[in-house]
Amino acid sequence: MSKKTVLLLDIETAPILARVWDIWDQNIALNQIESDWHLLSWSAKWLDDPPSKIMYMDQRKVKNIEDDTKILKEIWKLLDEASVVVGQNLDRFDIKRLNTRFILAGLPPPSPYRTIDTLKISKKKFAFTSNKLEFLSEKLAKKYKKLKHKKFPGFELWKAVLAKVPGAWKEMELYNKVDVLALEEVYKKLAPWDNAVNLNVLNEGETTVCVCGFSIFHKRGYHFTNSGKFQNYRCSNCGKHYRSGVNLLKDTKKILR
Repeated sequence: MSKKTVLLLDIETAPILARVWDIWDQNIALNQIESDWHLLSWSAKWLDDPPSKIMYMDQRKVKNIEDDTKILKEIWKLLDEASVVVGQNLDRFDIKRLNTRFILAGLPPPSPYRTIDTLKISKKKFAFTSNKLEFLSEKLAKKYKKLKHKKFPGFELWKAVLAKVPGAWKEMELYNKVDVLALEEVYKKLAPWDNAVNLNVLNEGETTVCVCGFSIFHKRGYHFTNSGKFQNYRCSNCGKHYRSGVNLLKDTKKILR
């Protein structure tokens, strides 16, 4: 499959700043909001590219931090090029947030792409104690684990970035990039269990390639439908199952329904 086909993505946004009367169970009116959320940074990577080719942009050098047009246009270009986008909590957070900023910036929708949400795979197929990327990367990833904030723990990092505290943007960049690298490892572990998107249809060659990158398969029984019999295959590397599209029962009219 083409290198620039599957995009791994993670974004960081600024918090909504508002004036409130209390700290518990607040219903905040629109006229209490002093500044709305916007994009602070994004990191992205094409699947199987080396870590050195990870991409990143942020708002550290702009005069108006709320004007995220420049970095929006760049992530729009990547989404416009991608056929599949992978992310953690991607469908509920990253994509909707980006779409909101796109339309506010006057950008058209990027070219259609499919999404793979690792949070959804985790919830659907497993019963992990937590489905957060921090937990999944700790259990499944070997090289990259989601980072814990060092100098600026928790929400302090976002406060420090907005206040332009020295070192805050550097930590945000590292945090954002490692999220994508950890995401890639977690996705490759989860991919054999998920059949929502068949990435092999994106393969430009004639050889079948598994989501893990291997192309050696072994026959593994059959898959039966009400009108057909199909050869099953298993990847010799990750164990993911595939099904042939050839119906072995050529004369399906003889099958009683």
